[in-house]
Amino acid sequence: MAEDPRTASGPAGAADGGPLRIALLTYKGNPYCGGQGVYVRHLSRELARLGHHVEVIGAQPYPVIDEGHGITLTELPSLDLYRSPDPFRTPKAGEYRDWIDAVEVGTMWTGGFPEPLTFSLRARRHLAARRGEFDVVHDNQTLGYGLLGGPSALGAPLVTTIHHPITVDRRLDLAAATTRRRRLSVRRWYGFTRMQKRVARRLPAVLTVSGSSKQEIVDDLGVRDERVSVVHIGADTDLWSPDPSVPEVPGRIVTTSSADVPLKGLVHLVDALAKLRVEVPHAHLVVVGKRPERGPVARAVAKHGLEDAVRFVKGVSDEELVDLVRGAQVACVPSLYEGFSLPAAEAMATGTPLVATTGGAIPEVAGPDGETCLAVPPGDADALAGCLTRLLGDPGLRARLGAAGRERVLARFTWRQAALGTVAHYRAAIAARRPGGDTAPRPAAGPDARAARPDVPPVTTPATGTPLGSHR
Repeated sequence: MAEDPRTASGPAGAADGGPLRIALLTYKGNPYCGGQGVYVRHLSRELARLGHHVEVIGAQPYPVIDEGHGITLTELPSLDLYRSPDPFRTPKAGEYRDWIDAVEVGTMWTGGFPEPLTFSLRARRHLAARRGEFDVVHDNQTLGYGLLGGPSALGAPLVTTIHHPITVDRRLDLAAATTRRRRLSVRRWYGFTRMQKRVARRLPAVLTVSGSSKQEIVDDLGVRDERVSVVHIGADTDLWSPDPSVPEVPGRIVTTSSADVPLKGLVHLVDALAKLRVEVPHAHLVVVGKRPERGPVARAVAKHGLEDAVRFVKGVSDEELVDLVRGAQVACVPSLYEGFSLPAAEAMATGTPLVATTGGAIPEVAGPDGETCLAVPPGDADALAGCLTRLLGDPGLRARLGAAGRERVLARFTWRQAALGTVAHYRAAIAARRPGGDTAPRPAAGPDARAARPDVPPVTTPATGTPLGSHR
């Protein structure tokens, strides 16, 4: 049942079932460059549909928020050091605003990744200036030092989502590094994971998206088991749905790879495609992601002569992307590890049959081998090729697995279910506040109250973050 938006908000209403005022933090929120942005976009929409007031606070690449749901986006800009087309840029002197900017640039100059730390520091300052405006702060895997200190520092209880520990990415990247210089570079880049370990151990409430990720968080980050709760995420099953009017493209295999990193396993799928085309010459691969100019995937494509059989697509609309998956005969998730695998859930929701590895949490999403998918060991190109050959040659099996896959997603993995589960943990965090803690009342509404508090940022418009009354 949807929560009643008419119930009074504020600390009392937040504890007993009223609508919540939620600050949703994301240091990297673009849904077209990774799963964290997808999470923020869909969770914020479903929270708003339940009647809650959601303000997404994010840095570049800024989150994309669904308009028309009463969600607010507040931009909390970094120096955007990794932007295209000039990544790893050195800012001009006039761009520096404060000491946090200096930390950001200095960390980049030494080969590290500063954004989790510097975003957390900016978010702490921002939230402190708006004390009493939120019932709960939800951090989307920033895990920076700025988030420590509890409600007295942030103005509200903190709930954190860890999709999976980035220590897993670090471990796989180190294993794939072939030179001492490359291993040193990987260690420097992932230096922020030491901070994330320290912060994670001190968090009172951690959400994660799968049982596999929970175990990794306990083992890799040292978070106590009872502090970690699983709330499955899911697919937008209205958007990701079957459509018989979309023609099936013979031989098309589709996969999603937001970055050319070992964890995604794309190089093994390219190797499998080369083997597959011996028996199925018209088989071809569409990769949702940016074409790598160099690296193992680019070398594999060139080595096998697959330039005309592998196509990369980027920047398409949601509708175009869904039709791309609907038109495929097979969807594939070749990852060595996933904390959940949204691409698997979304492909299954369209009724497209799935071949997926057993890496990380993928089996939790994809289901049993032979019932809702075909499953293969991670990193096994021969097994991938065998399953792809089998599915491309068996229309009946494709239809059976596709239908069973959609039923599995509808029953287990929707964003509404994710939002309901998340709200339950928000309320638990609010109720767990110690007596005598920070219970500052909500500030008076209206422009006069704002004018009397110059430390509070301006009210922002839904989905843009533009101050009301400002001129563009």
